[in-house]
Amino acid sequence: MNLPAYRLTSSPRWRRALGAGVSAAALLLAGCTGIVGDSPAEDGVLPGVLPGGAAEAQVAERSMFPRLSHAQWENTVRDLLRLDEAPGFSASFTTDPLGGVFDNNEAVLQVTPGLWGDYQRAAEELAAMVVADQDRLGRLLPADLPADPEARAEAFIERFGERAFRRPLTAEERASHLALFRRGTELYEGEEPFAAGVRAAIEAFLQSPHFVYRVELGAGQASHGLIPLSGYEIATKLSYLFWNTMPSDDLLAAAKAGELSSPEAVRAFAERMLEDPRARDVVGAFHRQLYDVDLYHDLNKDDALFPEFVPEMGDAMQREAELFVDHVVFDKEGGLTDLLTSRTAFVNGHLAAVYGVEGEFADGFKQVELDAAERAGLLTRLGFLAANATARQPDSIHRGVFVNLRILCVALPSPPDNATGLPPGELATNRERVEAHTGKGTCGEACHGGLINPAGFAFEHYDAIGKYRTTDNGVPVNAADVYWLGSQPRAYGDAVEFSRLLAESSEAHACYAKHWVEFAHGRDARAKDDAFVKELGEASHGGASTKELILRIVSSTPFLARVPAEAQ
Repeated sequence: MNLPAYRLTSSPRWRRALGAGVSAAALLLAGCTGIVGDSPAEDGVLPGVLPGGAAEAQVAERSMFPRLSHAQWENTVRDLLRLDEAPGFSASFTTDPLGGVFDNNEAVLQVTPGLWGDYQRAAEELAAMVVADQDRLGRLLPADLPADPEARAEAFIERFGERAFRRPLTAEERASHLALFRRGTELYEGEEPFAAGVRAAIEAFLQSPHFVYRVELGAGQASHGLIPLSGYEIATKLSYLFWNTMPSDDLLAAAKAGELSSPEAVRAFAERMLEDPRARDVVGAFHRQLYDVDLYHDLNKDDALFPEFVPEMGDAMQREAELFVDHVVFDKEGGLTDLLTSRTAFVNGHLAAVYGVEGEFADGFKQVELDAAERAGLLTRLGFLAANATARQPDSIHRGVFVNLRILCVALPSPPDNATGLPPGELATNRERVEAHTGKGTCGEACHGGLINPAGFAFEHYDAIGKYRTTDNGVPVNAADVYWLGSQPRAYGDAVEFSRLLAESSEAHACYAKHWVEFAHGRDARAKDDAFVKELGEASHGGASTKELILRIVSSTPFLARVPAEAQ
């Protein structure tokens, strides 16, 4: 078995040093450590996980080497080196291609030659930066390091290596990194020996696959067709899911002490992790990506038609959505039903004016309740509506596509090659123009008549900036339609009623659960996930909160075990 291959020792200085006695393979790859010898994977085996929980048939294949996303790399470097803030190097990294809804999708997180060069340069600059500043270097060193130079070097490699690899080093890894540490003065002439060794070690650790990837080899032998993850691997999965960074010292200590040795223990630890402010950031990131909140930032609207729309409103819409999600998930302990139906909003002066909320408002955000006849949940908020609109008109097609793809997980057929934007016309209303444009000869009934248009027309009461309206070009707005939910047609009169129907549907809850499974595992959902997604969807439909769904995922066998490599 081999780790993903890429050369980690391409600079002349490293080739000279390694060629003099420490091979690149021995130093950085360490022969697939974690499953042989004094492997740390033997610690933290999970008795009780198997055969309990999901059966083998319900555990989908996934990579044993998911790469850190750029955001995860930044956060990990910050915490590993105990910096005050993320260094910002990834802003110039080779950009990852788009892949699915979330930025942690393992399918696109590859190490290309360009990205490897980025990692190498960052490692060299970070190592130099740390040892050049006595305060930074001091933060990195444990207070009880021995005074003897050799013992001091050994202690540093042992402790820093455990944090860098998110597990204890093997004997071979300790030896190879210590050998490089001793050669620090050859690599950095004129530098104090201990600082030179630290610099060499940091460069090596930051360029190792065991740092760049979250290695999940598992602990012990397969049982019932599955291999349980080690306590350290589970600690790492939890940390990157809840905090988007490496495990804390406390979490690593919990793994070492065997405190992650059962699904119940994992859930209990995860509950505490959810109370950390960093969990709010990650839950916010999930919803921000799922609902395309970042698109709210750069919106252009016709000044003549919408003089109240000012450039800073896009950022205000983003902030409103973030505050709303945080309020629902953490303050109210709510879930999807609340996200789709709650009238609670957070507005400043600009947003209040468009919503028609009366009161005194400034630049800060104030919690309010919106008109029950006009607003219900995220789909009737300014951000979603304005982002799915042109500069002058609401975009019923894109609003409908969004609901189908992101709220209901409907597999829409691809648009035809000759699909065009909505042309101007003499028809009075936006709905009439859409109906005329999407009739026979374009996409027709297959995707528009029964799926896209009915969902999109529910939002006809909202113009291009999301402001509520009762007429369109002097004609009364018609937002009524029928959409099939639960194998039966469901009629509604407007977006408020449609949002309520979505919140009552099993389809929406299953879709929300599916997205959480994808985000938690960092991969697309697969057929083997169907039974668990159905179970989670039913729980959400029955009132389970978002936090409860997450806790069920992290304490499930699909999260805590993997299928053997030969079965993938």
